[in-house]
Amino acid sequence: MSDGPVNVADLEWTDYDHGDRQFRRKQLGAAAGGEELGTSLYTVPVGKRLWLRHYHEGNEEAIFVREGDGTLWLGPDADEHRLAAGDYVALPAGEAGTHEIEAGEDGLEFLMVSTMNEPDITVYPDREMVGLYSGAAPGDDGEERRLSKFVDATAELEYWEA
Repeated sequence: MSDGPVNVADLEWTDYDHGDRQFRRKQLGAAAGGEELGTSLYTVPVGKRLWLRHYHEGNEEAIFVREGDGTLWLGPDADEHRLAAGDYVALPAGEAGTHEIEAGEDGLEFLMVSTMNEPDITVYPDREMVGLYSGAAPGDDGEERRLSKFVDATAELEYWEA
């Protein structure tokens, strides 16, 4: 737990580079001792995207754009919305909160806030994939995580056949 305020300048960036998905992240919530509310600062270079389009069954998220611009694809139909500095977006748990983000011509810097509930199921509708998490919420450092698996969403077994 933190002894007081955490300054973003004192935290190290974590870099993610997966081709067209490239961004940097500072985990403010964890550094400040947050337990049930996570907050991360993200920066995204021009034309790059973040995480795969997804939603959480057990966690609500929100975005606050600090600088730059971008595109947000929101909801099950991936409705397109322009993002600009000062914009706030609520991403409820469930399919209505499905989202994907791409930085525009000025790059993008935003805060992402999330409840830190576990267990959680993260659904990736474009990949027919789900992420299963227990022991630590998605976005947590994972040291206490007992389960962290990505599986084919179409795989199915009969209960008594397993």
